[in-house]
Amino acid sequence: MDDSRLKHFSMSERWLEIIDDLAGHTELLADRFVARVKTIPGYADGIVSDEELHSTATESLRLLNECMADGQPTKPLLALAADLGARRARQGVPGESLTAAVRLDFGIFWTLLLELCGPDDAPLLAARVELVWQIVDEYTSQVHAGYLSERIQMAQEESTFRSEFVARLFGRTGQLPDVVASVAAALGVEPGGTFSVAAAAGQAAVALRSETTKGIMSKGFFLHESDGMTFLFWQSTRLGHGGIEVPLPRPGIADVACGLVSDVQGLSNVVPASHTAAALARLVIREDTSPLTVSRCWTRLARDMMREAGLDLRAEVNGALAKLKEPERERLEETAREYMRNGSTAETATLLYCHRNTILNRLNRFREVTGIDLLVPERAAQLVVAWL
Repeated sequence: MDDSRLKHFSMSERWLEIIDDLAGHTELLADRFVARVKTIPGYADGIVSDEELHSTATESLRLLNECMADGQPTKPLLALAADLGARRARQGVPGESLTAAVRLDFGIFWTLLLELCGPDDAPLLAARVELVWQIVDEYTSQVHAGYLSERIQMAQEESTFRSEFVARLFGRTGQLPDVVASVAAALGVEPGGTFSVAAAAGQAAVALRSETTKGIMSKGFFLHESDGMTFLFWQSTRLGHGGIEVPLPRPGIADVACGLVSDVQGLSNVVPASHTAAALARLVIREDTSPLTVSRCWTRLARDMMREAGLDLRAEVNGALAKLKEPERERLEETAREYMRNGSTAETATLLYCHRNTILNRLNRFREVTGIDLLVPERAAQLVVAWL
């Protein structure tokens, strides 16, 4: 290998070392970004929360760093950029403020690169400055394109006016009767009507927002962005002649893994319902392919809320059973699960091909081991929350 090729090889190796080192400073980069972006008009008034700014910055900076190693923008980065632009448009961030914020990435990256590198790396940095700039510039362009596309859509749907009232409903004074009345009038809905609220994050949020491209905003469907969560709400029924409720069109979200709260009585209850919808959205797992409702996922929701309070029933029950020998543990768990499904010792005995007294003995043994008496509904509910 001649000297020029050897030099090129060593520079490439060193560049990957620097990028790897930079990856370990993503949180520092995000902190610096948030501190600087909050000085930009349009962000300084808190229109985007610090938490959302930091989480978005962390993800975008992580993807940008990966692109520095690959040498070109990747699809995940460009997808994130387009989604970020659309989100900021819905949140009402001025376009020039968004552009200024995104362009901070280059200066923040370059400053830290200089801090991590020594004098010997000067030729390498000089050779890579155009690469860094091109990747950040492509990212910025994609954010801007997503923003403009969303703004055009908003203009076409005349949603700018409506978004102001939606934001007012979700604001601090949104529960006041006069505010609810003015919002209802602006949105063309009944203040005492029945509503539904969907919430989603990530890819599911993109699916919710995609509904706006079908013109549903003009049919009474409304979007709101807050703390990294996308909310879509609509009036689901309208009072017809004789006070009979008439169903209204629903958005096409049957195959979207989001949180969904239906039968919300009154526009003033949309915001409280959105909190429940958001809690359900945070429970979404990869296997979910449709909206999560309280009736469908109440055990998952209860388990999550109890974990937040420091109580993990599943771990407690499984930990107690784990002390048993495998055959006994399997018999007790099988019996408990089957009994929870039907609530009958006789039916459980039939399904498990054993005597009813055997089932009772196993349930008593289960109570001795776990402290949960499945024959008492109040106690059995604990196992339902833990296991189902």
